[in-house]
Amino acid sequence: MLIPIRCWSCGKPIGHLWEDYAKRVQQGEDPGKVLDDLGLTRYCCRMQFLAHVDLIQTVAKFKRA
Repeated sequence: MLIPIRCWSCGKPIGHLWEDYAKRVQQGEDPGKVLDDLGLTRYCCRMQFLAHVDLIQTVAKFKRA
């Protein structure tokens, strides 16, 4: 649901890159090239971005009773 602050495998800080990545991909840029530009070259870090499904808006609809 949320991008972790650090990569789970290697520990590299990646959380601050999510907004730039999402904005550029939404504008139509190639996700692979965006990740290269952001400096994410390890497959473990790239996986965090490429496999992410943004569900925060869906989950936010439900409240605890």
